[in-house]
Amino acid sequence: MHLIRSDFLFWAAGLLGHFLLIGVLWTRRRMKSFPIFTLFIAFEFLKTIVLFVIFRTATRSTYDVAYYWLVTPDLLLQVGVTYEIARHTFCPTGSWAPDAKGPFTVGIAVTVLIAATLSSIPKYPKGLSGASALTWLNFFSSAWICEILLVMIVLAATVHLPWKTHVARIAQGLGFFSLIGLLTSAGQNITGMDRNSSFSFALTYIRMTAYLIGVAYWIVMLWREAPAPKELPREMRNGLFTLHRRLEYDLQKFRALRK
Repeated sequence: MHLIRSDFLFWAAGLLGHFLLIGVLWTRRRMKSFPIFTLFIAFEFLKTIVLFVIFRTATRSTYDVAYYWLVTPDLLLQVGVTYEIARHTFCPTGSWAPDAKGPFTVGIAVTVLIAATLSSIPKYPKGLSGASALTWLNFFSSAWICEILLVMIVLAATVHLPWKTHVARIAQGLGFFSLIGLLTSAGQNITGMDRNSSFSFALTYIRMTAYLIGVAYWIVMLWREAPAPKELPREMRNGLFTLHRRLEYDLQKFRALRK
């Protein structure tokens, strides 16, 4: 199959971006903290290579089949990244914050219902097979990710749990290209335009550009170190020191009574 210049540029940019991001995760030792995110980026890197080879060596139908099969693990890994973001935010000590687990579970159920409802609004002339199924999945996943990230932001503010720097940056990148993906998919679905039209291709390029911007953002932000914790004011340090001495004194009295 013939690869036009713009498609080749997007492919090359995606391959380079994923390669650099993996390098950042490796050299800055972020893999241990974000294993699912690392797996997602590694999968995207390999998917880019596999699809390019198939595009150049096989038929269009073979490429379409391979692309459809790779969509499901792609979306599942994105869901996994949202879980990893939630775990870092609401499980700072290894166990779920008591005030967050219940509301977050309810939030998952509500956002799935809303995303399913929104993705069912457009008419799919070919049912849910082939390209129509792919369109539905993209619309649903983009809507759900945008919603669940919004739920996390509101819930974290409600229970007073701060977002760690790198967790917040991963969430921002994921939320950005998911929102653009939702808007472009909505434009294609609601208007019912021809998928081969120039405007439809333009929306696809916008969606790919948004993803590349997200990858570039991750490269820069994950390369940077998180800011050092701010030093406590002198009055607070003195108060903590006094409290510590008082606890030591009370503990000594308690031990003396036991004797």
